[in-house]
Amino acid sequence: MKKWLLILALSGILFAEEGVKQVVFDLKTGDIGTFEKKVLQGIAFEKSYYEGKLEKLDVAVVIHGDAYKFFVKDLKISPYKNDANLAKVHDELRKRIAAMADTYEVEFLMCEATMRALKIDKSNVYDYVKLTPNSTIGLIDKQNEHFAYIPIY
Repeated sequence: MKKWLLILALSGILFAEEGVKQVVFDLKTGDIGTFEKKVLQGIAFEKSYYEGKLEKLDVAVVIHGDAYKFFVKDLKISPYKNDANLAKVHDELRKRIAAMADTYEVEFLMCEATMRALKIDKSNVYDYVKLTPNSTIGLIDKQNEHFAYIPIY
């Protein structure tokens, strides 16, 4: 009897995952156009595509390289204080990224090692961003959770 209960429990877990796709984006670019196209527009499109097929898409984004600047609350106290192009669109990007985290349930993971090297304080990073010891560990963890890997450089 215990054997059958175990089999039923395990089959329930397997069926619960059916219809769920998973992707981790390796976000390294600091280019605003690429970020907007691949992350802000791309993820929204991909989520809608799978919802239209009655499937779910779980999305994680590992932040490193030049991409830190999109997740800083106050540019004036960051390494990006002189980025005039970013300053022009910063408030709009802030709103759109927050919508990705809230509406689309995107998990954002930031490389803590380089964040410290760049002297970006955690208090100056959006609250929904989680820290990972480094980008490689974040990517390894997500890929071992069966997330498909997509680079954005």
